[in-house]
Amino acid sequence: MRKFLTLPQEKQNRIVTSAMTLFGEVGYKKAYISEVASAAGISKALVFHYFTSKKGLYSYLVYYTGKVIMTEAQEQRDTLNKDFFDRVLVTVRFRLTIQSRYPAMSKFIESVYNENEPEVASDIERLLAIATDMHAKVTFAPGEERMLKDGVDPNQVADLIEKYTEGVVIGWNINTPIDETMNEVGKCMNMLKLCLCR
Repeated sequence: MRKFLTLPQEKQNRIVTSAMTLFGEVGYKKAYISEVASAAGISKALVFHYFTSKKGLYSYLVYYTGKVIMTEAQEQRDTLNKDFFDRVLVTVRFRLTIQSRYPAMSKFIESVYNENEPEVASDIERLLAIATDMHAKVTFAPGEERMLKDGVDPNQVADLIEKYTEGVVIGWNINTPIDETMNEVGKCMNMLKLCLCR
């Protein structure tokens, strides 16, 4: 893999994007290195030269995805100390930013959640641990449910908002400015605050 990291960034991006796209579309088992190579405009032998095996390539993609998520999350770090509804906004912006900067990554991450190939189980566990940690930051913090009106179940609120935001992220058109989408999500969060909070 060291040889891969010495390649020009444009070529690295082309290989990573091609691999993420293919794994995202067909999963680990049905993905062929020859298809990755063809899409990236390089030979199959070069892919093996850089990553040794299909698993080596997949492992790198998981590592790379985790690194991107953690880097992007670090940029948002200071805003995660706000209340639940503000953290939801930060998380949606974070996900849209990832989708905008790395379009193939979203599909790859989605495929990781559905992957059941034992050969890559440990790689998947690492990435899911990062995703779970990020998800934990958008649940109600201890004592924060007191902001809700009496009789409002915080678990139902979190579930409702998760479904709503998932729909926003999945349905988002990359040509729509993130700020425009965030304005709409912000209006929705404000409405929910008015309806659900003291």
